[in-house]
Amino acid sequence: ILDELGYEKMDVDTANLFFNLIAKRYEKSSTLITTNLTFSKWPEVFGDPVLTNALLDRLLHHSQVLNINGPSYRLKDQLQLMTDDD
Repeated sequence: ILDELGYEKMDVDTANLFFNLIAKRYEKSSTLITTNLTFSKWPEVFGDPVLTNALLDRLLHHSQVLNINGPSYRLKDQLQLMTDDD
C-alpha cells in the first residue's frame, strides 16, 4: 500500500527506484496506491514524462481504478464545527 503518492515531488534517483519497485511487482503482486492527483499530474511528481508513461503502463495494466469524489472524511467534523459558529 502506497498512501498519498505525489504528496512530494521525487528526485530522479527516487523516481527511478520507485519505477524499479513497480516493475518488479508487475504481474506478480498487487499494489494499492492512493493519491489526490489525476494521472495527468504524475509527470510533475516523477519529473520525467517517459518514466511516468512506463510506470503508468505497468500500473494500469490489469488494474481497477477507483475515482472517489466527495467531501473529506477527515475534515467533516471540523467543517461542521465551523458552520455551527455562524
